[in-house]
Amino acid sequence: MASSISSSSPRTVEEIFKDYSARRTALVRALTYDVDEFYSLCDPEKENLCLYGHPNESWEVALPAEEVPPELPEPALGINFARDGMKRKDWLSLVAVHSDCWLLSVAFYFGARLNRNERKRLFSLINDLPTLFEVVTERKPIKDKPTMDSGSKSKNSTKRSIDGPTRSTPKPFEDNYGEEEDEHSETLCGSCGGNYSADEFWICCDICERWFHGKCVKITPAKAENIKQYKCPSCSSKRSRQ
Repeated sequence: MASSISSSSPRTVEEIFKDYSARRTALVRALTYDVDEFYSLCDPEKENLCLYGHPNESWEVALPAEEVPPELPEPALGINFARDGMKRKDWLSLVAVHSDCWLLSVAFYFGARLNRNERKRLFSLINDLPTLFEVVTERKPIKDKPTMDSGSKSKNSTKRSIDGPTRSTPKPFEDNYGEEEDEHSETLCGSCGGNYSADEFWICCDICERWFHGKCVKITPAKAENIKQYKCPSCSSKRSRQ
C-alpha cells in the first residue's frame, strides 16, 4: 500500500472528525463493553500486538503493519507484554492513554493539508469528546483546568475584581469556554491598543495592572512561568529612571 495520503482518505475537517469518532467509538467498546474479550486477546505469550480502531467502528488486536513506513501512524506496539505485570485497571488506563495518542496522530496525519484555522477547528471538535483515558478511568473532563496553551486564559491564577479585567500572575489566560471571553472583550492591549482575543497569549503588569499581548512585550507563555512579578516596559523604564 502507498505510504502517502490517498485520494480516498478523509480530507475535510468534517470527514476527518467522522473518521476519528468512528475509530474512537471502536476503542471505547474494546476498553469497556468488550473489555474481557480484549483482555484475553492480549496474551503476553504472543508477539507484539497493537489495538486498532477502524472507521467502521470495529476494533482489532493484531500485529503491526509490515510495510515501512506504514500507511497510517501505528498504535503502541506490544501492549500485551505489560498486561500481567500490572493491575488490570492500570494496564487498561495505560492502553487508553496510548490509544488517545494514536487517535490524534491519525487525525492530524489526515489533516496534514488543513490550514491553521481548520486544524484548530478539528482539534476543538476532538477536544469536546472525553478522552479514552477519561472514559476508562471514569474521570469527568475538567473544562476550566489551566493550561499553557497560548490561546488560553488562566482562570485559576486570576484575582477577580468587580469592574474591569482580572488581575493575574504572569501566566497565560485560559479559555473558560466563552465565559471569560465576554469578560475581557473590552480589554485593550497597553502596547498596541488591540482588543482581547482568546487566540492570543496575554499578560498583566503587576505594577500598572494593564494587560498586554505577549508578542507586543516579547513574553512567551513559557517565559512567563518563570517570572515572579511582571513589569511592563513602561513601568520598568520608570523604575530605572528613579
